[in-house]
Amino acid sequence: MYEPKVIGFLCTWCSYTGADSAGTSRLKTPWNLRAVRVPCSGRVAPELILRAFDQGADGVLVLGCHIGECHYDSGNHRAAKRIPLLLSILEFAGMQPERLRLDWVSASEGDRYARIVSEFVDALRPLGPNTWRISGAAPRTGAAIGVPLPLVSGLSGGAPCP
Repeated sequence: MYEPKVIGFLCTWCSYTGADSAGTSRLKTPWNLRAVRVPCSGRVAPELILRAFDQGADGVLVLGCHIGECHYDSGNHRAAKRIPLLLSILEFAGMQPERLRLDWVSASEGDRYARIVSEFVDALRPLGPNTWRISGAAPRTGAAIGVPLPLVSGLSGGAPCP
């Protein structure tokens, strides 16, 4: 049976802690989400999302703090503006918009995290594997979806969120 490969960019302050809360509460979550801890959802550049799709991800989930609760004041506002623009560009380029989702999860919402991830993975299954590639090349094999180093290296260092 087909299982989608999902990359999740999780805000370190809220969503990643919400995922940890779901784990300590022993809530059932899909195993096929690879979590990438980011300082803020506003730091998730469109290039990182495109690279995840190009390297074989079937879906990308960006989770941040609720609007008004960002530890960097306006990072989640930046993500809320960026992701819909990227969605329209991806749709224009031929990708199903259901493959990218932005949502908000606080540190105490482990149950919400588990529900969002489960819904997202369930919505990806009927879509099948992602065949969309930036370069038009065949999908890469091997460890390409296991959070490749080039994908993560762009997140470290630099100035704090917006």
